[in-house]
Amino acid sequence: MLGDLIGIDDRTVLVAGQELDLAHGRPDVANALVHRTGDTLVLVDTGVTEPFRAALREAADRVGPWSRVLLLTTHGHLDHVGNNDLADGLGVPAEHYVPAPDLGQMRDPVAYWVRAFERVAGLGVLPGPPRETAEEVVSLFRPLRPFGATTRTYEERPPERIRIGSQRFGGWTFADGAVRVLRSQGHCAGHVVVHLRDCGVLHLSDEANGPCGPMADADQLKLQTALGSAARLLEEGEAAVLTDGHTFALRRGAAAVSHLDRMLDQAAALHAAALELTAGPGPVRPDAFAAACAEAATALGVTGANPNPLFTAMMAVNLLHALGLRPESPAPDAPWSRPGPPA
Repeated sequence: MLGDLIGIDDRTVLVAGQELDLAHGRPDVANALVHRTGDTLVLVDTGVTEPFRAALREAADRVGPWSRVLLLTTHGHLDHVGNNDLADGLGVPAEHYVPAPDLGQMRDPVAYWVRAFERVAGLGVLPGPPRETAEEVVSLFRPLRPFGATTRTYEERPPERIRIGSQRFGGWTFADGAVRVLRSQGHCAGHVVVHLRDCGVLHLSDEANGPCGPMADADQLKLQTALGSAARLLEEGEAAVLTDGHTFALRRGAAAVSHLDRMLDQAAALHAAALELTAGPGPVRPDAFAAACAEAATALGVTGANPNPLFTAMMAVNLLHALGLRPESPAPDAPWSRPGPPA
């Protein structure tokens, strides 16, 4: 599976990653896209690990010839950025862009994951203290080279209003408009989506990980808006192929729309279930809520990248936030309740 090349057309390849396996010390590796437009090689994310790096080189050779490289990072998570220095080693002029809101986590991924794990420290899902767990997780992602000689942020470029079919987006265009980078910021603070105009590929990266984002900097409204916008682009024929960061397959046309609609339906159903679970008069125990939320997600058929108790608990905490509840104290196992109106 890792490094399999899934052909989309004669100049576009999806390079398949792998799932996370913490128990066996195996990192997850995000899918990457390799595409050629004119004389430009476009890389969307670079995964992590040396075998995946070799697969990227093989894919680049398959879609050639090219004399320039454009590397686009969808967001700063470890499984997407490990081989970002690859662009500097291809022997041609290169450009590399990353989202400015994700620079912090790219520079100090341990601090980012400590923050994520501290939110679930009282739920019994961490194998150790938050910092120890974060350091262990980050250590799995090797080599980790998120920056190259040409790395810049998208936000250093003038913002553009991009119209695709009936929809308007904010973002940036490259290669005379053949490559569109659309701001989405749902899965995490800096997330972008990439649309390859000429082959009709819409790459959602991790916005499609599931109906509710687990990350501490996730925005559920933006995530679900990204899914809805993607469905509209497919319905209007502005996109023909849907890819993402962790589904090792292609979805086309009506099947892709159905997949997105299913996630949006699950998001509404999960929110309703969470609302019912917090409807009582007293405070909510986060550990009990997380367990009940996991049962509800299973009953609803909710799936996503890396389904495990840790990420399910992180999702549950985000649902509590989305419903307006807040912890009553800084203690890891503090009960949650809805703040009342000011006196």
